[in-house]
Amino acid sequence: MKKNTLRILELMDRHYGTDLVTYLDHENAWQLLFATILSAQCTDARVNIVTKKLFKDYPDLNAFANASYGEMEEAVKSTGFYKNKAKALVDSAKMLLEKYGGEVPSDIEELTKLPGVGRKTANVVRGNVFGIDSIVVDTHVKRVSRRLGLTKEEDPVKIEFDLYKVIPKDHWTLINLQFIAHGRQICDARKPLCDTCFLKDCCEYYGKWEKTKKNPR
Repeated sequence: MKKNTLRILELMDRHYGTDLVTYLDHENAWQLLFATILSAQCTDARVNIVTKKLFKDYPDLNAFANASYGEMEEAVKSTGFYKNKAKALVDSAKMLLEKYGGEVPSDIEELTKLPGVGRKTANVVRGNVFGIDSIVVDTHVKRVSRRLGLTKEEDPVKIEFDLYKVIPKDHWTLINLQFIAHGRQICDARKPLCDTCFLKDCCEYYGKWEKTKKNPR
C-alpha cells in the first residue's frame, strides 16, 4: 500500500503540479469560510458568481450579522439549499463577532461550532488560510480515493482519517486540489476516462472497469 500510494502521489505531482491554489474567490478568512458554506452541493463557479456581488453588498461581518434571513436567502438562492445556507451565514457572522471578536478561529473544534460548518468546511479554511495541513473530503476526493483503493469507507469523516494514515503530511492539503482536479478532468462519476488515465496501473477501480469492459453483460 505504501509503495503504491507514493507512486500515486508522484504521478499526481507530475501531472497536476504542486502549487496550492484556491478555487473559491476570497480576500480573507471569513469570506473563504462563507464561500465554502455556499459551495455545498454547488459548483465553485456558481459560488464565485454569487459571492462577487454578495461580498460587495455585505462587505463585513457586521453587515452579515445585521441581515435578515429573508434578504440573505434571496442573495444566495442560486446556490441551492438557500434557506439553510442563509441562516448559517447570518448566524455564523453573529457568533464570530460575539464569541471570537470578529476573527475566524483556526482550531477545528472551534470552527465546527459555527453554524453550517462541518469538518470539510473547517479543513478548507485551516489548509488555505492558516496553512494547517488538512484533508478535505468532498465528492471528488471521496470518489478518487475509493477508486484508487486508499480507503474502503463511505463516510467522509472516516475517509478523512483513513487518508491521514496513508498520505504523507506534506501532501494533506495538496491532494485535495489534485484529487478534485482528477475527479473533474478524468475520474468522472459516470464516465471515467480509465483508458487514458495516467493512474490506471495504480488503480483498483481500473482493474474492475477493464474486466467489465471485456466481459459486458
